[in-house]
Amino acid sequence: MFNWKCLLVVSALCSSTLVSANPLAECYPEWQKKADALGLSKEIIDAVIPGLKQIDKVLELDRRQPEFTESFSKYFTTRVSDTRIEKGRALLEEHRALLSRLTREYGVPGQYLISFWGLETNYGSYKGNMPTLDALATLACDTRRKDFFTTQLFDAFYLIQDHKILASDMLGSWAGAVGHTQFMPGNYRRFAVDGDGDGKIDLWNSIPDALTSAANFLKNLGWQTGERWGREVRLPADFPYLELVEQRKRSLKDWRKLGLTTTQGSKLPAEDMQATLVLPAGHKGPAFLVYQNFNVIMGWNRSEFYALSVGHLADRINGAGKLAVEPPPQPRLTIAQVQAMQLQLKEQGLLDGQADGILGPATRQSIRAFQQKQGMIPDGFPGPDVFKVMNISLVGDNSPAVQ
Repeated sequence: MFNWKCLLVVSALCSSTLVSANPLAECYPEWQKKADALGLSKEIIDAVIPGLKQIDKVLELDRRQPEFTESFSKYFTTRVSDTRIEKGRALLEEHRALLSRLTREYGVPGQYLISFWGLETNYGSYKGNMPTLDALATLACDTRRKDFFTTQLFDAFYLIQDHKILASDMLGSWAGAVGHTQFMPGNYRRFAVDGDGDGKIDLWNSIPDALTSAANFLKNLGWQTGERWGREVRLPADFPYLELVEQRKRSLKDWRKLGLTTTQGSKLPAEDMQATLVLPAGHKGPAFLVYQNFNVIMGWNRSEFYALSVGHLADRINGAGKLAVEPPPQPRLTIAQVQAMQLQLKEQGLLDGQADGILGPATRQSIRAFQQKQGMIPDGFPGPDVFKVMNISLVGDNSPAVQ
């Protein structure tokens, strides 16, 4: 029989590191009303929800996610390290039988599952120690992504009620992701699979459950069996960067006509397979043509840096060599610096939406348009030349000095 009293005691203990004041109290009535309408248990409505506490550290981490503030060189080289590659190759061999079965059943090659595992928790060595309920509640009561995290919070309630998971076992990342492969509660409910046949799903302690669930999730995101994620390519010296102003997919045949080659200088296949060109560090860094499976990886994490790291780590685990062009060292941009740039792009009518400090695809596209107007190479990368023209200082980590 499930012990709710144990749950409540553990929930209180999990909140011991939190601030004494509780800003979440204003959100309790809304959550309790919704929980009642959904038919969740009385214990969740009357005891679990009022026991939730805000974690200030979660809000701090939410405002400085590395995918949006680190340079590509720092992000990529830190995550695709020699140690992680070697460990990944060993685990690929250790779990060969399981991974071969998952490839047959779900169509996802084993090196990708190992790569996700490596990127998410360094192969299970660090799954996070934040109380999941409190982390999700903190973000659900915040205004930035209220709807998304409210949904995830209620998915976590269902995991407690339906899967009989104790709050003491629900520890994970600051954003509420849990287990070896860091599933959000919603994905846990919808895509988690019993991979070891023991009759339960445990993403924290069962590697077969975690890897099988990852394969199932990727299949449901649209993984294309038999296709790769992308490839590094070389651009010709006279590459028409204006082609990137309207970033769109082209066939490999069309990219070949524009002079792109493999890193060895061979011609690309004259095929109709659609690909998009990605320059994560500008025209001085590596260039990639990415395919549909790259978009699937981004369905797991909406960051080009993350998707490139997963793809290349998978290649390295599978025996491939280093990049032909190493990412050049670049300064880390602060959120305030990116916001200042976005505000100028908005003033010029080149960017819609909020100046959120996130260097996402829409901002990069507007940077291309700005570079085109200024006679720069329109690679979509906010290098020092862009900030110089905008009179935004790149010195220091505080608010940018606008000259």
